[in-house]
Amino acid sequence: MFLCDLTLPTPEENLACDEALLDLCEGTGTGELLRFWEPSSYFVVLGYANAAASETNLDFCRRHAIPVLRRCSGGGTVLQGPGCLNYSLILQFDESGPMRTINATNEYILNRLSGLLGPALGASMQKEGQTDLVIGGLKVCGNAQRRRQRCLLFHGSFLLHLDIDMVERTLPLPSKQPEYRFNRSHAEFLLNLRVPSQRVKTALSHGWGASETLRNLPFDRIELLVREKYSQDEWNLKFK
Repeated sequence: MFLCDLTLPTPEENLACDEALLDLCEGTGTGELLRFWEPSSYFVVLGYANAAASETNLDFCRRHAIPVLRRCSGGGTVLQGPGCLNYSLILQFDESGPMRTINATNEYILNRLSGLLGPALGASMQKEGQTDLVIGGLKVCGNAQRRRQRCLLFHGSFLLHLDIDMVERTLPLPSKQPEYRFNRSHAEFLLNLRVPSQRVKTALSHGWGASETLRNLPFDRIELLVREKYSQDEWNLKFK
């Protein structure tokens, strides 16, 4: 598996990079990949089908120049920013394997992630809801996926040192909640791992066998996606 530890300069480029890497795998058969990236500024990311007006505090975001963007995968709305570690898996699948369906993929990957990270963190980590990883009933990582015919993107964001108060300011309670949340506020529901990002990177890289550096990155495709999609209100605010 290839390894790509790459944070691009802007939020739009980082979101476009995940989609471009999925396109690369699907189109050319490039091998499977694990990517890491860590944002340096705050921005909100909507899941593919989320409505911006109901899932974000748009007025607050606009007053404080916090971009509201949309990713190509499903799942809920999140705040990205300093203290988040994002990972992206680009994997090949077939109809008979452990990732044959959306639900089977969630089970397979999240159980594998919890098995890798629990020992590395000295904590018991479990999958809860459809796509969450939790410790002691508190969410430490949300995840989502995008599927093509032969390859899929599965990505998520680990909370390491994120300002939870900023989450409270930018995001209302989600319109759809997993049962285990019990309508808890963000401050009551989210948990920072408070570990160096390298500890998580090392555990995931070793566990997935990702060691060969990906050198031929699809920068032209990333630039095109940013220009025509991720920088456009027609995409980011298409569900208001």
